[in-house]
Amino acid sequence: MKKKESTLFRDAFGNFHFIKRFLIFTFGCISYNRYNGFNQLHLEGTEYIKDLPDKKVLFVSNHQTYFADVFAMFHVFCSVKNGFVNSIKNPIYLLNPKVNLYYVAAKETMNQGFLTKLFTYSGGIIVKRTWREGDKQINRPVDVSEITRMGIAINDGWLITFPQGTTQAFAPGRRGIVHVIRKYSPIVVPIVIDGFQKAYDKKGIRIKKKGVLQKMKFKEPIQLNLEKDTTNSIMEKIMDAIEQSPKYRYRKDNS
Repeated sequence: MKKKESTLFRDAFGNFHFIKRFLIFTFGCISYNRYNGFNQLHLEGTEYIKDLPDKKVLFVSNHQTYFADVFAMFHVFCSVKNGFVNSIKNPIYLLNPKVNLYYVAAKETMNQGFLTKLFTYSGGIIVKRTWREGDKQINRPVDVSEITRMGIAINDGWLITFPQGTTQAFAPGRRGIVHVIRKYSPIVVPIVIDGFQKAYDKKGIRIKKKGVLQKMKFKEPIQLNLEKDTTNSIMEKIMDAIEQSPKYRYRKDNS
């Protein structure tokens, strides 16, 4: 496959930067009160990401809604780009968004109408779930072209992914992300989120409750030795870093 690179006018997938800027600005204005208005977003650890390189960074996070988590991350990453630390209180950052920002999303989630097509254009990397299709349990092999698209995004900028592939807490991590890490060797930064499932429906569009304190914590990059670490070891480090490993479930069940 011919190597894809961004240009002054288009990203690595051929999407126009000016359209992406407009979409991020528009969605940012619409969603702002969800994170700094009737609900609040508490941030920790953005000092770990303010000096990261502009490319070859992979963010791994737990997942609570289809879209609200990602919208919040767009706010945070654009804010950090413009010099703000642990704050999204000055939405002027929406005028200068980070356009080489991408996120992984399931095809069935992003194939639901015109609005999700716009979400995709703003940075979505569409993949098929290998273990489920609708309500059916399946066992589909990993599509190499999907790993390639994720690699294009990593080589062009920052990629957000949700290793569990579901909004269900403490679901097992999917090993496909380890293949991506081994092939493209990005810096891997964990994110831990909470409160989003209390505030919004599963899609993250409809508001369920106001006055919710949402939390987003960034941690130091995960230290990996890709030559010596096994696939299981890497997966365990990721799940532990995003606080979705069995020991965290045990703590929650006993809290």
